[in-house]
Amino acid sequence: MAQQILERYIDGASSIHALDARVKLVLAVTTIVCASLLPAGSWLALLALTALVWATIIASSVGLLLILRRALVALPFLAVVVTIVFSVPGQPVFTVPLGFVTLTATDAGLLRFFTIVWKSWVSVQVALILTATTHFFDILRALGALHLPKIMVALLSFMYRYLFVLADEAQQLLRARDCRSAALDGRGGGSVWWRAKVTGQLVGTLFLRAFERSERIYVAMLARGYTGELRSLNARPLHPSDLRFGLGGALVLVLITLQAFLG
Repeated sequence: MAQQILERYIDGASSIHALDARVKLVLAVTTIVCASLLPAGSWLALLALTALVWATIIASSVGLLLILRRALVALPFLAVVVTIVFSVPGQPVFTVPLGFVTLTATDAGLLRFFTIVWKSWVSVQVALILTATTHFFDILRALGALHLPKIMVALLSFMYRYLFVLADEAQQLLRARDCRSAALDGRGGGSVWWRAKVTGQLVGTLFLRAFERSERIYVAMLARGYTGELRSLNARPLHPSDLRFGLGGALVLVLITLQAFLG
């Protein structure tokens, strides 16, 4: 159950799925970097990046609506960016009275705000299509091939492996709490304060159980010869077609970025 909820990979047989994970990772990072470097008001470049991302999503057969729906997770973080509308100097557009103070929105602030929103929206979609078409372990192998420090790759691997274990433990604790607090009408018993206290105890219990399990797992790994490095037997060489695709995609992204600065 926990793996079905947390797993973001969607199995498929498209050309995007078959593309080498190292190429997809480099292209994803390049797209996000290029999007972040675009100056405010680069609507043509942002439109071109969005078209490329959407074309990739359609080619992957993952589902454009699915990726757009998952991208809504970034909406709450836009509340922090709203302050730019009122803090960047420029021509006043409208005011927002808040009793003791009046906020004035400027044209430069609105321009920067909508640019940041579009950049973030595109970047989130890039990350989502990467995780939807590439298994997490392939991403880890790609990070290792790109010479990310081995300790960081190992930490990411352990985080992914045992996130599902922690989720299962949490579900078991919540199920046990529901069984012990049920009322005759089918609803859970106890006041809000009681529920908050029980939830705090559950969090502490989950931490202790996770700590004890991590100690047992580490001892078992040492007994099996673990030396701090994750080894893989299915490493494959980079295919020339994947390399050409990666170079072509990176070139297009660089040209879009240069057009935004020179145009």
